[in-house]
Amino acid sequence: MAAYEILIADDHPLFRSALQQALTLGLGPEVKLVEAASIAELENCLTASSDWDLVLLDLNMPGAYGFSGLVLLRGQYPHIPVVMISAQEEPSIVARAREFGASGFIPKSSSLETIQEAVRAVLDGDLYWPSQMLEPSQVSDEVKAATAGLSSLTPQQFRVLTMVCDGLLNKQIAYELNVSEATIKAHVTAIFRKLGVRTRTQAALLLQQMESLPTA
Repeated sequence: MAAYEILIADDHPLFRSALQQALTLGLGPEVKLVEAASIAELENCLTASSDWDLVLLDLNMPGAYGFSGLVLLRGQYPHIPVVMISAQEEPSIVARAREFGASGFIPKSSSLETIQEAVRAVLDGDLYWPSQMLEPSQVSDEVKAATAGLSSLTPQQFRVLTMVCDGLLNKQIAYELNVSEATIKAHVTAIFRKLGVRTRTQAALLLQQMESLPTA
């Protein structure tokens, strides 16, 4: 059997190590596991190769706002299944992950056996959802529009957007990304058009919607 290639995106080294152990035991030593501690590192891995069988994505990753990392991956790499991993195990979180296109959800409190079961299911083309955590979820039209806009961004535009939301000016973003200020201005213009907003504040509020939970 060909080795699986799996990306582990989580900023906690101890949990990445636990996932490495679970997957090596469950899938065999021939499995290829690559770790990423931020959205930027994850994007670098995906840019280098898009032939991954699975991405295990922590909900709260540096460089993303909540579910925005999931939305970005589903928009740019729709052929790669994404399983969300989180210490936040509320049913509303699980339901939101499903609405945004994840192929499964693994609570961080799960046993190694449960992690192995979930990963095997998704690698076999199925979905994995903790049945006791699922609840109906209805995403608002406003959030659907935000999701559509975010999923259309390129990885570089997404990176610029997160910096805008962090309060950085175009000059500062240009310095951080080692590009010209004119390039950043062009990115911001394209971002505003794709998101249907006119100001940096509106763009920031739209991205921050990815952090909010569905209301009851």
